Amino acid sequence: MRLTQHENLTMPSPSIPPRLNVADTALLVVDVQEKLLPKIHGAVEVEHNIAFLLDACKILGVPAAATEQYPKGLGGTVPELARRLGGPLPEKLAFSCCAVPAVVDGFHAKKKTNILVVGIETHVCVMQTVLDLLAQNLRPFVAVDAVGSRYPIDHAAGLRRMEQAGAVPCTVEAAVFELTAQAGTPTFKEISRLVQERMKLFGMR
Repeated sequence: MRLTQHENLTMPSPSIPPRLNVADTALLVVDVQEKLLPKIHGAVEVEHNIAFLLDACKILGVPAAATEQYPKGLGGTVPELARRLGGPLPEKLAFSCCAVPAVVDGFHAKKKTNILVVGIETHVCVMQTVLDLLAQNLRPFVAVDAVGSRYPIDHAAGLRRMEQAGAVPCTVEAAVFELTAQAGTPTFKEISRLVQERMKLFGMR
């Protein structure tokens, strides 16, 4: 695995609570593929939440990257997300997305130090990616309702390990409102529309 060091990028002081903002945030979608997603616990919610984040990030101007794990065996990215991401997406055999040089190099080139991570599986590709992002002097934020595993115990253990390692847990709605920062703007109105659509999708008024 090639892990290029970028010592010129510095993380915020540990005394300053980490915050998501448009200027230094990118979204990373990890391996949400056709043959694996149906086996994931809570797959429908995970897929809808990632789609919601992709739509919000497009409005906010937050760039998105994505990978596919051995698509010959696991299929391509699910259609609902693939049409939002475009393509082709980089393929990998290593579990960590950081094994794809273009992914991490792209974050550094765009000066994106906060990486909002979503995808599957929580305890395998997502977790190993997050650990490698931390080693690359990047700060991962993990949207806990947009990652998933086949078994809930693996999902829970993966989330705990990532948080203990230094990743910041959040939810998709918390992340979107944090990136939006304030109400009363044209951007907020578009985000509010997405939030209302998501509520209806989940049976809420």
